[in-house]
Amino acid sequence: MRKLFIVSLVALLLGAGLVALIEADPGYILLSFGNYTLEASLWVGLLLFALLLLAVYLLIRLTYRIIGGQRSLLSWLGTRKADKALRLSTRGLISFIEGNWVEARRQLLTGVQNNQAPLVNYLLAAQSSAKLHDTDKVLGYLQAAGELEPAASVAIEMMHAEMKLQAFEYKQALALLTQAKSNIPRTPYVLSLLSQAYQGLNDWDMLLELLPQLRKHKQLSSNAFAQLEKQVHHNRLQLCNADLDRLHVIWKRVPKHLRGDIDIVETYVRHLIKYQDSDAAEKVILRALKQSWQPVLVRAYGRLECQSASRQLSQAEKWLKVHPDDAQLFLCLGRLSARTEAWSKSRQYFESSYRVERSAEICAELGRLATSFGESEVASAYFCEGLLLSEDKLPDLALPLKIGGDA
Repeated sequence: MRKLFIVSLVALLLGAGLVALIEADPGYILLSFGNYTLEASLWVGLLLFALLLLAVYLLIRLTYRIIGGQRSLLSWLGTRKADKALRLSTRGLISFIEGNWVEARRQLLTGVQNNQAPLVNYLLAAQSSAKLHDTDKVLGYLQAAGELEPAASVAIEMMHAEMKLQAFEYKQALALLTQAKSNIPRTPYVLSLLSQAYQGLNDWDMLLELLPQLRKHKQLSSNAFAQLEKQVHHNRLQLCNADLDRLHVIWKRVPKHLRGDIDIVETYVRHLIKYQDSDAAEKVILRALKQSWQPVLVRAYGRLECQSASRQLSQAEKWLKVHPDDAQLFLCLGRLSARTEAWSKSRQYFESSYRVERSAEICAELGRLATSFGESEVASAYFCEGLLLSEDKLPDLALPLKIGGDA
């Protein structure tokens, strides 16, 4: 209250002073413009000038508010459109994940307008079209994405290549990956795509050259890389149809930790036998059997035609002391005995293998030997049994009790 009283008192004193000043000397202002003149006291002129300034100020404020309101309206409308585009894009993404490709493509393309990130919409629309096997539209959407964002050209090519891989079009995928392959540190995922393309094309030589980079850039898990590495070397041996020198070159590229793998060793030995290099095959087999007993290699040992069958037979009989119930070892011993022309011994070993495990192969060996001995009925029985063992998926049928019986 005290402050209000003081302020009021000061205002009254100033007002009284101002009135006294005006009465003492009102002053004089004359404004002339053309044929018009305006006369007034100084104080009235100052008041009019102040009112003019106030009017100009209010006009400026009003104009600013009007312009600002229009901008706010445009901003609000733009925000609504952007929100709508975002909602459509989100729904399109959900439809894409759910596998509703037609609806996903429609929503994504509708959400392109007023979207701050339309590149994603075009790429997902292209993938939806790929799922629908609509190749023309795939190319169209990818082209639109490239025109929208030229810096994403490599990424777009990689996505296109991935679509080709999913469609089993491996050659086309490989052609698309050429550009991305030039900058692997920036796009290491291209290594994984190249790996898929080479596997699809059965190009195991190129995959072999790719393995170090796959390991370096860690594009595969440890187990997946080990499996792929084994597959590469196994298939290179498996598909070797050139000559013995080429086979040896391929074997030299096999890492040491895979030279004890049974599948790889067995494949290498089989090709050595095919190219009639029994001495090399024997060395590989003996070295592998020292590490672990593998019946499949023992079977292969019996197929070798080395210079000394007697030495082979002696070696195999040593194994019999440790593996007395191995059917493949008995089969191997029977064949080696036959090569030394120990027919009775060969028959005993074959029969031992037959008792341990009956197979079409051992039946064929016994039938062949019985035929040589002139035992046609025994041979026929073995051959018949071997034939049935080789075809174990015959359906159950009603059969006559004897030849010539009632049909």
